[in-house]
Parts: sequence; C-alpha cells; structure tokens
Amino acid sequence: MQETSFGRASALTRGEFRGSASEYFGIWIVNILLTIVTFGIYSAWAKVRRNRYFYGNTFVDDHSFDYHARGLQIFIGRVIVLVILIVINLVTTFVPPLALVAPVIFMIVLPFLVARGLRFSARVTSYRNVRFDFTGTTWGAFKSIILGGLVALFSLGILAPLASRWTYRYIFNHLRYGDRPFSADPRLGKLYRAWWPAFAMMLIGLLISIGIGIIIYMAATPDPSGTVEDEQLMQLAALFYGSVIPFVLLYSIAAIVYRVGVRNVVMNAAALDGRHRLFSDMGRRRYLWIVISNLFVTMISLGLMRPWAAVRERRYMVEHSGITFDGDIGVVLASMEETGSAATAEYLDMEGFDFGF
Repeated sequence: MQETSFGRASALTRGEFRGSASEYFGIWIVNILLTIVTFGIYSAWAKVRRNRYFYGNTFVDDHSFDYHARGLQIFIGRVIVLVILIVINLVTTFVPPLALVAPVIFMIVLPFLVARGLRFSARVTSYRNVRFDFTGTTWGAFKSIILGGLVALFSLGILAPLASRWTYRYIFNHLRYGDRPFSADPRLGKLYRAWWPAFAMMLIGLLISIGIGIIIYMAATPDPSGTVEDEQLMQLAALFYGSVIPFVLLYSIAAIVYRVGVRNVVMNAAALDGRHRLFSDMGRRRYLWIVISNLFVTMISLGLMRPWAAVRERRYMVEHSGITFDGDIGVVLASMEETGSAATAEYLDMEGFDFGF
C-alpha cells in the first residue's frame, strides 16, 4: 500500500499477461503461411490477429484490453504510404533536381502520418468497453518528434534525453481514456541518468571502431608497385567488418538499455486523470538478457521459437507495468466506464487508417 497525493492508501495494480507460446504458435504459423501465399498482402490481417491475441491476454484488475482494428484499415494505410513513396521516387527519377526537395516533402508528410497513426492506434484500443483516444496535431508531431529527432541526431546523441522528453510529453499529454486525460512531465535529470550508460556504450563502440579503422588504414597501404594483392583485399574486408560489427552491436545494446530506462522514467512520471499514477520497473539488464536470448533461440530454431520469444518478452513488459489508483479500484473504474462510454461513441466510426508509424 502507498499514500497518494490525496492522502488515501492505494495499492499498486500490476499488469498480468495470460497468453502462452503454444496458443500463439497456432496464430503465428497461420499468419506466416498466409502472408507468404498472398505475397505479403495478408500481413495487414495478420497484424490484427496478432494484436487481438496480445491485447486480449493483457489484463489489469482482471479485465483485458481489446483491439478493434480491421485488416482493411491497416492495408489501406500501408497502400497510401507506399503510393507516397512511389510518387516521390518517380518524380525524383524523371526530374532529378527535385531530389533536393523530396526530403523536405517527406518531412512535411511524415508528422501527419505519425499523428494519424497514433490516433488510429489509440482509438482501436479499449479497456472495459471504453476506448482510448489521441488528440495530438500534425504540428505537435513535427515539433516534438521530427525536430526532436534532428536535435538528437545533430548533437550526436547528447541531447537525446531532451528529444525523448518532447516526444513522450506530446504522446501522453494528448492521450485520453474515454473522457479522462493522461499527462506526463518526465524530469530531464532522470532521463539523463537513464541516458549516460547507453551513451558510454556507444562511445566505447565508436572508439573500438576508430581503433580498428586505423589498423585498416595502415593495412591498406599498397606495396611499392602501387598494387594491392588479393590477400590484402581479403584482409581489408575482414578488418572493415571487424570495425563495423563491434559498433553496431554496442549501439544496438545501448539503444535497448536507453529505451528501457526512458520507459521507466516516463511511465513513473505519467498519470491518468491527474490522480492515478502509472508505474514501470523494468530491469535493463534483465530485459537485455531476454532480448539477446530470444534472438539466439529464434536463430538456432530457424524461427520456430519466435512465438515463445514474443510471449516471453510481452509477459515481462506487462508484469513490470502497473497503475496506482487513487481510491477504490472498483469505484474509480466504474466511474470511468460510465462517463467514457459516451466519449467512445462519439468517435467510434472515425478511426481512420493505420499508416505503420
């Protein structure tokens, strides 16, 4: 039990995942086979079946979430994105100077797709017959996600926590459960505490790559005749990959470590209706072990253990997430269900399409 800001004792309610690898395997293998047979078209419907299984087996206070999207909505969204990319490529192929403008056009279109995609994902998700909603604008997506990404990129990752803060404030502060708003204001200092181990890993990977790069440069010196022997070329190729692989591995590990750290900070700084605190206590080393071991098991099983890996990862994430309700859980949820049903009805037929962002 813990005291809320209103002085009443409340218990932390953790999530629970009730799915199993054996159940999901049947869904997964059918999805794979039908996607292959239809040359990828069925993948939209496969996503619906997958999400319905995982959402339907995610419980909070003995009630599960539901996923209401239809395969056609996802398929149309993907077709729209594909058409946009094809048009951009055709235009830049026949009018090469426009290749300079294409990135700008894409940067303008992308925030719209992101905002609409977030709205779609929220509106097709429900809990206790009350749907979620997302009210973020295209301009908000541009400022928080696009500009934030550029800030993180051009600062070489040093300002990544600031970009993460912008992104998750945009997402949570425009998220609704029925008529009840979410909110989040993660502290920059805590985000930096989650950032520095990841940055240190990335820096170590960069130094290793630079060191091996120096060796490559020295080995690339041709003999006095100005030629490079085949054996030298093989050595150069081996050294090149030897310099790239350590950086890619450490960067990937750093990304996982940072993502988990940010998730904990953001979730623990978020609230529903200004009163009910969200919670996350995922362990970075434990989650990293799950991801790495899942990848290894999936590879040696030629992909057949992928359902087991997916269920294992989802169970860990759900069971290390939760919410602390301010007041009696039954009374609070009944109140949300009563007022949220009306809000849900207003946008039930306005879900739109999933653009995959």
